[in-house]
Amino acid sequence: MTYASTPDLLVLHAVRVTGVADDAAVSRRTGIDQDVVSELLKDYEAYGWATHVEFAGTSGWTLTERGREEDSTRLTKELDQAGARTTVERVHRVFESLNGRVVKACTDWQLRPKQDDRLAANDHSDPEWDARVLDELSTLARELTQLVSDLSGALARFGGYDGRFSAALARARTGEKQWVTGVGVASCHAVWMELHEDLLSTLGIPRGVEQGRG
Repeated sequence: MTYASTPDLLVLHAVRVTGVADDAAVSRRTGIDQDVVSELLKDYEAYGWATHVEFAGTSGWTLTERGREEDSTRLTKELDQAGARTTVERVHRVFESLNGRVVKACTDWQLRPKQDDRLAANDHSDPEWDARVLDELSTLARELTQLVSDLSGALARFGGYDGRFSAALARARTGEKQWVTGVGVASCHAVWMELHEDLLSTLGIPRGVEQGRG
């Protein structure tokens, strides 16, 4: 039976995974009423777990170091209570095997090397090049669906990543090119990176050391 996270953990963890998020974004991500989200975020600010930031015309909540520590403590407790560690570790290993392909696809979307310029930007004038990238992302989307199914079967809060990835890919196929690697939207790259952070934080693995673990 899948394990349902508590609303207070869902809100705290949503801010961590997103990096910076306002009340509405946290509400959409968690499915929790925005008034409840707002009250929890104000509590977290009072506890010193979250702080409200503004930059470049945007604003939202981000976790403090104390907030990240609190989130990590709660994630570890939840993982053990749910008996989900083995499942999440297994999925993480598969995720890592796919990660390089996602990175390459996103790089190919941004760059199209020329003979005299290896770092030439992809101006999207070659439909075959772009179609190849989108086809690879479609293959990865199918792989992701299985991973998310396995994860959400153990911990319900992992649900939705595959739907968000596929939705971004669908928009990219209609010509909205920012939905592959764009910043500020739930692009394929952004969704994949959020899942990466979710897996690492759930397992207590610092970024950059995955390959060093058995």
